[in-house]
Amino acid sequence: MALALLALGSNMGIARNYLQFALDELAKIGQITSQSDVYLTAAWGLEDQADFENMALALQCELSPEELLKACLSIEAKAGRIRKQKWGPRCLDIDIIFYNQEQINLPQLQIPHPQLHKRRFVLAPLAQIAPQFIHPSLNQSIQDLLDHCQDPLPVQKIASQN
Repeated sequence: MALALLALGSNMGIARNYLQFALDELAKIGQITSQSDVYLTAAWGLEDQADFENMALALQCELSPEELLKACLSIEAKAGRIRKQKWGPRCLDIDIIFYNQEQINLPQLQIPHPQLHKRRFVLAPLAQIAPQFIHPSLNQSIQDLLDHCQDPLPVQKIASQN
């Protein structure tokens, strides 16, 4: 079984419903062993859009990284995601942040996610569920990356999963 750390986000419709849909669908392909609270975050990259609701989860699965990517893209499509604009509004976004300690650099899949250390909206939920997880190429824990993150955009916990 592999450990995948995933980041989920939505800023369209009732975002919490899309996040729950993703959780339900991901539970069909593996075991969710932990999940963060939901965080309200300002849009990153293309800032002139609604705030996002973001969370992170740990998924134990038997899928390869490529199979997991295909499953995540399928879940996004089932939720109604249409890719129109880079960093634009989306009903559901599922990113593979880590897959064990693997480093993968393919045109369609980069693991660890190449920008995660620059994005507070990814690091804050990840730090809640895996603060001591070590980034395999930066050799720093998620908590250390969060503590030193230069991203000025606000990230606020808005819902507990307990």
